[in-house]
Amino acid sequence: MPHLTIEYSANLEGRADIGALCGTLLKTVLETGLFEIGAVRVRALRANHYAIADQLAENAFVDLNFRIGKGRTAEEKKRTGEAIFAAAADVLGPLFETPHFALSLEIREIDAELSWKKNAIHPRLRGK
Repeated sequence: MPHLTIEYSANLEGRADIGALCGTLLKTVLETGLFEIGAVRVRALRANHYAIADQLAENAFVDLNFRIGKGRTAEEKKRTGEAIFAAAADVLGPLFETPHFALSLEIREIDAELSWKKNAIHPRLRGK
């Protein structure tokens, strides 16, 4: 952990650079200093089917779901959330120039007893 999933409406294709958003958010998460580089994942999932608000075709969304393991203070989680949200809002800024865009973020803590992982990336990045 952490894993940041970006879910976005398909109508953002050509209107937002989702690849740049992924890169920016990866950098932002690492800059917090709270997470090991080998653990961070950022991925984007396009929602091909959706219904938003009054169902105007122009309505669009980006929803950020940031899953982290336990062990960070409330202040660290808040600071991280604010940094991620600000970075996303900056990259997606032009979308706010219309009345048809929504951005959201939620941080979720994962219970370690109910989470299984196997990672071959950690040893490489740790120099082992």
